[in-house]
Amino acid sequence: MSDVPFDIDDEAAASRARQAAAPESNVGGIAADRLRSIIERVERLEEERKALAGDIKDIFSEAKSAGFDVATIKQILRLRKKEPSEIEEQETLLDIYKRALGM
Repeated sequence: MSDVPFDIDDEAAASRARQAAAPESNVGGIAADRLRSIIERVERLEEERKALAGDIKDIFSEAKSAGFDVATIKQILRLRKKEPSEIEEQETLLDIYKRALGM
């Protein structure tokens, strides 16, 4: 348990509320409203990313419980992101290296 007497998320929310109550449209040449908008959009996307990561973890758990090898599924996902020529080159190098090692 943390020794911090407050929740960081609560403090951040309180800070945003204070800023919204007394917005300054331009501080030191910075458009505060535009900056706030950008930061809030990034914060929303980070929350969505966290939720998606949880969903992906759940899918991998489902795959594992169904008897699939999760490491192999992840490898297939990486391969599907590559171009066929890139995959072929990688497989050729792997084969050469394996033969060099007597595998």
